[in-house]
Amino acid sequence: MHHITQKIIQAAGQVILGKEQQIRLALACILARGHLLIEDLPGMGKTTLAHTLAQVLGLDFRRIQFTSDLLPADILGVSVYDRNNSVFKFHPGPVFTNVLLADEVNRATPKTQSALLEVMEEGQVTLEGETRPLPKPFFVIATQNPTHHIGTFPLPESQLDRFLMRIQLGYPDADSERSLLKSNGGRGSISGLQACVDGRQLLELQQAVDAIHISDALLDYLQALLNYTRNSPRYTAGLSPRAGLALKQCAQAWAMMQGRDFALPEDVQAVLPGVAGHRLQTASGTDMHDVAAELLAAVTIP
Repeated sequence: MHHITQKIIQAAGQVILGKEQQIRLALACILARGHLLIEDLPGMGKTTLAHTLAQVLGLDFRRIQFTSDLLPADILGVSVYDRNNSVFKFHPGPVFTNVLLADEVNRATPKTQSALLEVMEEGQVTLEGETRPLPKPFFVIATQNPTHHIGTFPLPESQLDRFLMRIQLGYPDADSERSLLKSNGGRGSISGLQACVDGRQLLELQQAVDAIHISDALLDYLQALLNYTRNSPRYTAGLSPRAGLALKQCAQAWAMMQGRDFALPEDVQAVLPGVAGHRLQTASGTDMHDVAAELLAAVTIP
């Protein structure tokens, strides 16, 4: 499994230059069966990363540009009356795919944002009394601009919690940016990428993540991290049991990507900023990496 994940990372790195750590985190999120939120300034490569991941994973891909006038039916689908047969016929929305890119998700109204709640949690769509399952594998990659930008609607905590991980890309280093300038952006090379796996193989990789061993000592460490956030006055609310499961699953995925069949505290520490950064809130609005660094420093490994 290790060589397959390395192949995926190397292929994605041909387009997303100098961001191996972010690619690894994004892949760990997908292998852990989670949804990914990419938050950064416009033009940092958020959409390009989503396109690239869908291409190298060999999955069907659909993109929705979220705007203030977008309606839930534009995402989920709608029933239209067929005069010839005197019946209503359901027209599936773009959510019926393997990879859904929700581009600039925080530009849509809360009503439209909430259309993704059932989709992300249950992997299904319920409309007009009928439940329709989504294809497997299925995951959402959402992008959003910082919430202080004009025309954005901050995602509520319940929506943020549906995302297993949130990452930021940041500015490229000098060498990567030079290569980017020479290649005119590199987005045109996405279509030339060869798929490293297909949907069936991705499901097998996700099942392999579940088999990664978690020792009782590591569970003690996980619980110590959770309990610290719940008891510390620094945080407005502690990490939920769902966040604890997310941290465990991402640590297992990270361990598999390192070529191990067991997880270590270092795996937990590697994924903690992405898993906890959007779930922990402080009165001072500390950056997600600072929050994670302070938490790791405060809780020692048993």
